[in-house]
Amino acid sequence: MSGNRQRAILVNVSLALLVLVWLVPVFGLFISSFRDRFDIQTSGWWSIFPHREWVLVEEIDPREEGLDATGTMEIFGVTATFEEMREGIETPDGMRIQWVGNRRIGNIEVQEQVWAVNWEFTLDNYKQVLQGKDFEITNADGTVEVIPGDDFSAALFNSLAVAIPATVIPILIAAFAAYGFAWMSFPGRRFFFIIVVALLVVPLQIALVPVLQFYANPRIDLNGTYLAIWLAHAGFGMSLATYLLFNYISTMPRETLESAFIDGASHFKVFTSLILPLSVPALASFAIFQFLWVWNDYLVALIFLGSDPEFQVVTMRLAEIVGDRGQDWHLLTAGAFVTMLLPLAVFFGLQRFFVRGMMAGSVKG
Repeated sequence: MSGNRQRAILVNVSLALLVLVWLVPVFGLFISSFRDRFDIQTSGWWSIFPHREWVLVEEIDPREEGLDATGTMEIFGVTATFEEMREGIETPDGMRIQWVGNRRIGNIEVQEQVWAVNWEFTLDNYKQVLQGKDFEITNADGTVEVIPGDDFSAALFNSLAVAIPATVIPILIAAFAAYGFAWMSFPGRRFFFIIVVALLVVPLQIALVPVLQFYANPRIDLNGTYLAIWLAHAGFGMSLATYLLFNYISTMPRETLESAFIDGASHFKVFTSLILPLSVPALASFAIFQFLWVWNDYLVALIFLGSDPEFQVVTMRLAEIVGDRGQDWHLLTAGAFVTMLLPLAVFFGLQRFFVRGMMAGSVKG
């Protein structure tokens, strides 16, 4: 086997293991989002696969058998103390004996190990997360508990209202800027391009305070509005968009553009008729980056939109659910998976352009 083939196999195996490491928790999150609260609290999500578990076959009253929980007890050919029975002990015939309850009023359960799968799924978790109405949940002991819904749907629409304009605005502006830097001659072009690229290293946190002070000016008064967060995300994403699109647009055939100019086309005509249609891979690549960044953002949304429930985005709503229902994993997993659906759809819808857009300009012929 050649060295190149060995390296290829090693790379493929490493990538497969990496993908598996990432997919296992995602798959567990997906399965848990369809399980009810009792199942999540009593068993792991991997119980959907065939496994061995103990099931109750008989329940014995130790008082009727004359057993003394304060000393050593003998039952089914096994001698053990109360503490050992609380942990569970196995009999010679493969059964398990376990004391359930306290010394005074507890019972002894006889359990048998059998093959089992847990395929009891429900959509109630998603209904409770997405809707605002109250839900009745029947607990394992038969009691009924009324739990208010979380109304996640409003946060989804708020996130769409933030993410779509915050993705489109920087793409439109950066595309014009990238075309100008790549194909137009004007004084200071190189200097201004260096400034744009240098802004990539400016930390987001440094800019938040001055931008917030600017928005708080009575003449501006943008705090708590969608326009504020649109402009903030557009400003923070402009440098990356310009640099990414410049790398792609600058590699386009010069002969094609020169022939268009000879035919009398203006820069605007060339940009709209040639550059934009040919730049779809680069535009899609940045759209993926920008949309995922804005959709998953919590800090910028919290600062510029505030904590008003009317304007909460999915990250803020999910954080609130974590605070209110920190133990309700059936709701947290459903809410987390709801927030993942749209970004996954965007990525898979545009991923065929992703590699082409990212590799643009990396190789010069």
